[in-house]
Amino acid sequence: MAGGGTAGHVFPALAVAEVLSTRHGATVSFVGAADGQEARLVPDAGYPFLPLKVASAQTRASLRSIRAVALSAAATIRCRSVVRHADVVVGIGGYASAPAVFAARLARRPVVLIEQNSVPGVVNRLASRWAAAVATTFEQTAERLPSGTRVVRTGNPIRAAVRAVPASRDALAAEASGAFDLRDDRATVLVLGGSQGAMAIDRAVAAAIEAAPLRSRADLQLLVATGPRHTALVPSTADETGSLIVRSRPFIERMDLALSLADAAIARAGAGHIAELTACAVPSVLVPYPYATEDHQTANAEEVRAAGAARVLADRDLSPERLAACILELMDDHEARARMTEAARAWARPDADERIAALVAEVAA
Repeated sequence: MAGGGTAGHVFPALAVAEVLSTRHGATVSFVGAADGQEARLVPDAGYPFLPLKVASAQTRASLRSIRAVALSAAATIRCRSVVRHADVVVGIGGYASAPAVFAARLARRPVVLIEQNSVPGVVNRLASRWAAAVATTFEQTAERLPSGTRVVRTGNPIRAAVRAVPASRDALAAEASGAFDLRDDRATVLVLGGSQGAMAIDRAVAAAIEAAPLRSRADLQLLVATGPRHTALVPSTADETGSLIVRSRPFIERMDLALSLADAAIARAGAGHIAELTACAVPSVLVPYPYATEDHQTANAEEVRAAGAARVLADRDLSPERLAACILELMDDHEARARMTEAARAWARPDADERIAALVAEVAA
């Protein structure tokens, strides 16, 4: 398995590796960036890891791009001995996947690519020309790959604890109320900005909860993951009768608890968030990060909206007033939320790790 860079790439890959080793009898090893998240997470999970010195390139010609290409070429040579003995190479995305994927091409080893986003990354777009298959989260990804590419919509692997939420929702929700100091007689809105938070969302939430439309809602409560640097922006409120309850956390470690309690969510439109929200059938308002590569979060969000599982609020339209209106419109329309819940459940692929592992095993023969 090759690639990484972020935890959002590595955790799904580790989930697939677990299924490959336990259910398909595979021996799994990783190659990736020496300075990426994979360099810590993969050895901690117990898998062999070959660190490579790689760097991201720019879309234009520059010294940085020249250096990145040179490093990738050297890393391709370095990992050829590992790739040559593999039955299959799985590219998990990111520029760190390029050396092993290109080495597989030279060694004539089969390649399976995992593309999490609706808009495929540069490495996966290039490598899809010779890949045996591309596993995708979104249907629209196939339209952005070369014709003739074998595309299988497997979904994006999620944590086992999150996958178990639908079957244990009531018990988990009772635990969550205590863990987050929330009440079980109120509807809960979960606000997620990613592991580092989202400044724009945090600021809009901070202002929205001070205004009358939300502040006076005694039937609602918000659980806000602010990110570690933004905790002061969204303070928790006292549990007062007749007013909104807000609980602020820098990071939510037990996402299964938060999702079990959520009646709706406000979130960025990364593939990981979308996979977990839909697997738990949580209706959402997605606020795509406008500076994501090739605006892929907007493409992600639009597919989920088209499926009926989410509403989309553009970052440029994100104001306290608009955010409050979106929350209240969704929470007060019980029929719409019920439809979105069913649509999310239909769109989700909670068993994505098993689907990808089966595809990889098939290609490896």
